[in-house]
Amino acid sequence: MQFGIFTVSDVTTDPTTGTTPDDTQRVRDILTIAEHADQAGLDVFATGEHHNPPFVASSPTTMLGYLAGRTKHITLSTSTTLITTNDPVRIAEEYAMLQVISDGRMDLMMGRGNTGPVYPWFGQDIRQGVNLAIENYALVRQLWENDVVNWQGKFRTPLQGFTSTPRPLDGVPPFVWHGSIRTPEIAEQAAYYGDGFLHNNIFWPIQHTEQMVGLYRQRFEHYGHGRADQAIVGLGGQFFARKNSQDAIDEFRPYFDNAPVYGHGPSMEDFTTQTPLTVGSPQQVIDRYATMKDHVGHYQRQLFLVDHAGLPLKTVLEQIDILAEDIVPELRKINDEGRPADVPSDPPSHADRVAAAMAAGTAGSDHVAAEDEWTGASV
Repeated sequence: MQFGIFTVSDVTTDPTTGTTPDDTQRVRDILTIAEHADQAGLDVFATGEHHNPPFVASSPTTMLGYLAGRTKHITLSTSTTLITTNDPVRIAEEYAMLQVISDGRMDLMMGRGNTGPVYPWFGQDIRQGVNLAIENYALVRQLWENDVVNWQGKFRTPLQGFTSTPRPLDGVPPFVWHGSIRTPEIAEQAAYYGDGFLHNNIFWPIQHTEQMVGLYRQRFEHYGHGRADQAIVGLGGQFFARKNSQDAIDEFRPYFDNAPVYGHGPSMEDFTTQTPLTVGSPQQVIDRYATMKDHVGHYQRQLFLVDHAGLPLKTVLEQIDILAEDIVPELRKINDEGRPADVPSDPPSHADRVAAAMAAGTAGSDHVAAEDEWTGASV
């Protein structure tokens, strides 16, 4: 099973010191965090995508492309790639480029985001959010899977004889997750294509997560991709841990109380009861997250938010070490217990997908290129 971290890239004042990093410092800190996660032995680093303050991760592929050259083992991913407001042609190009640069050590998660004003900023209508997600992703798939694409839809200009470059590595597109916390249509979309589904449930009770994942699993089986328990599932989470649980509570409380997302709302005690946020000892984090599979079944990826709410870089790096050294080894053992041999323990790697494509005769030179209807030429 994969364990890793994700960032929402917020720029937040540290309530204990009153200091606020500027955008440059925050970006550089995120790069340091990702490199440290790789060195600590975590499996995944993922970044969100935002185009508004107080967030700085406006260009995920730029950040991940840099990290591809700075890290050795960690899978580089997104916790949101905005499928609704990015041009699908640019998504196809940019993530194929990242796939080539990282030698396949990447995947991505399509999402609609949670910032309403981003739609008009990029010339779209939020009332068409689900329709945009469906049409745009269908086009991304065509651009990756066909060498020449002729296409016409509702939300962008038609394409005639268009080839997206670079072509996917080894003729096999990146693995895609679909992320949604509340929209059944997105779980349905993930199931239709046989892609992964990640429920970033950091603000939701586990019962809601259970329902969304259950829907995805049911529909995954309906579309013939395998049994429901073989579907590829990921969860979000967040924690703050110290050796002594009371130390963790005392240290994290001012950050929780002033966080831009949930500060000045429910008490930390109420929030930790109602959501996966766990503040305490490493064992308390282990005990909490060991129960997730009881609700969603055996799953393949668990990501944690650890660098938000103004926490200083030193503290974040310490949290990564606690996660890698004290929490992940135990959670890995627990999540391997009772897993059927034919239920994947990890999402499919690039090598897995190449092997599957070769077996099906659709990878590399076996791929049949579509012809340009105007010239009759193919790539």
